Amino acid sequence: MCGIAGWVDLSGLGPDAQAIAERMNDEHVRRGPDGSGTWLSRYAVLAHRRLSVIDIENGEQPMLYPAAPGSETRWALTYNGELYNYRELRSELSSRGHRFRTSSDTEVVLAAWVEWGVRAVERFNGIFALSVWDDREETLWLVRDHLGVKPLHYHHDGERLIFGSEAKSILAHPDVVTAIDEDGLRQLVLPLLKFPGTNPYRGISEVLPGQILEFSRRGIRTIRYWDVKDLVGRPSESKDLGEAVGRLRALLDDTVTRQTIADVPLCTFLSGGLDSSAITALANGLPGRGGVSSFSVDFADASDSVDSRSALDRRFAREAADHIGSRHSNIVLDSALLAREDVRDATVRARDLPNGFGDLDTSLLLLCREVRKHATVALSGEAADELLGGYLWFHEPRAVWADTFPWIADSPAHGHLHQRVLGTIDPGLARTLRLDEYLRDEYATALGGLTFDPALSREERRHREIIHLAVSYFLPMLLDRNDRLSMASGLEVRVPFTDHRIVEHLVTMSQQVHNAGGREKGVLRDAVSDLLPVGVLERRKSPYPTTPDPEYARTLERQLASVLDDPPDGLADIFAPEVLAPGGLADSARSHGLVSNFEGEVVLNFASWLRQYSPKLAI
Repeated sequence: MCGIAGWVDLSGLGPDAQAIAERMNDEHVRRGPDGSGTWLSRYAVLAHRRLSVIDIENGEQPMLYPAAPGSETRWALTYNGELYNYRELRSELSSRGHRFRTSSDTEVVLAAWVEWGVRAVERFNGIFALSVWDDREETLWLVRDHLGVKPLHYHHDGERLIFGSEAKSILAHPDVVTAIDEDGLRQLVLPLLKFPGTNPYRGISEVLPGQILEFSRRGIRTIRYWDVKDLVGRPSESKDLGEAVGRLRALLDDTVTRQTIADVPLCTFLSGGLDSSAITALANGLPGRGGVSSFSVDFADASDSVDSRSALDRRFAREAADHIGSRHSNIVLDSALLAREDVRDATVRARDLPNGFGDLDTSLLLLCREVRKHATVALSGEAADELLGGYLWFHEPRAVWADTFPWIADSPAHGHLHQRVLGTIDPGLARTLRLDEYLRDEYATALGGLTFDPALSREERRHREIIHLAVSYFLPMLLDRNDRLSMASGLEVRVPFTDHRIVEHLVTMSQQVHNAGGREKGVLRDAVSDLLPVGVLERRKSPYPTTPDPEYARTLERQLASVLDDPPDGLADIFAPEVLAPGGLADSARSHGLVSNFEGEVVLNFASWLRQYSPKLAI
């Protein structure tokens, strides 16, 4: 895992290209603490920060082809990710005459591109964001993996295209001047949504998951090589539960086997939930592993709170670990560390954005920092809920049949978080942004172009619609969070459930098979029933834990008071005056029948973001 950056200027590079490339590269130092490299030609600059995972001694980037000393470079590659089937591809490419100097997957990616061009990506199994420059044809390609696990942003201004793993690297280029306009503000104040291909920073876009972007003197064109929208309307792949269960287990076995390939220590995240426990059990059972290390997050004040989320996770994680045989560690965080302003600033900086999840984000960052002391790679159970209908909003009628994204519908299915955040926004700003109209348009766009097999029932069509919405608008937000906060700690997180073969299998299953036995994710429970204890197999979905320590809330109150005494420019333009008044945030939480830190964390995140990013943009 790494960070990539660079640009192509078809009018020629300026004299400061090397210095600018290094400045952009420095923004990714946490993504790639093990090495740095740049390569320049007449028109192109590629930069790379490396986190060494496979072939530690070799595999430096940017990587060139031909690689023989003195030969003229045609292709140059900078690549972030892992190719899990690189050994099979390496064998095939060797049979076609390619000779390899390293044992890295990077060299396989480059050789595959030389051999098959853009069609190479159809053979890739992995997570990747990459850039290939053809110096002879003066053409740049940007490529992103099927589900968009690895981020890739770009800025296009005519004859020049600037790209980077994160927006901050693009913003480090002196010629990029951006702003947060009305569209950007809409994205910032609408929680729990990530709109495909967009970014709140004006002029910065994202390569879509499953997309290739080509830039040359002919301009920009895009190729969509994979899209979940093409899958969800198909006839059910299998109506036979046994067949579906067997196929899912075989895919999980193969995927976890592939994703445990690493030349560095590897571990798993284990919350004691079904998804993470299944991944941990599969990884632990591989020959030669000798017991995988697993980690969970806990809070120092939660020991006597037997019904708290963290206490439940602690109990189930220990039960799972004891049954599986993993070497388990419970990472305990105290509220003073969670509430530290430098930790909040680092979290906002990692995400480039203020619209996060409060202490759910800071605790994940701190967990990743601690895990990084023991391992470089971690496997996560992320994405199973979106693919298998694990959330309450797949089942709660008011959410299911709402004429909007079901997780933001005014129902208890996601804690009313959407309504709670909008309740803090300045009413005048909300009217200016026409948020309801914007959401209606986005929802219509999201469902536009979906076609369904006529044999599917109304209920089945809606289930498939929600899966599409979840995979395209909800999961990307979580994958981005996962990538940013782990990579900010120099930890690579792999996500087996996002293997495109598993996705293709799951999204064409019927709702009845998904919910086999009358339980959400029933097909997954059946597929791993021989691996897990009964308590974990039967456990219902539990949200990621938050700290129950009242001292955390009191610390937030003090921080808010300090911020509001001297607010950064722009804060009062976003939030309602009564929310910024003393006690206003507590009133906002109580008005939704909940007392929570969430609203206060929203304001503090925006304040941190404004302090760090406002010098580079106008709001």
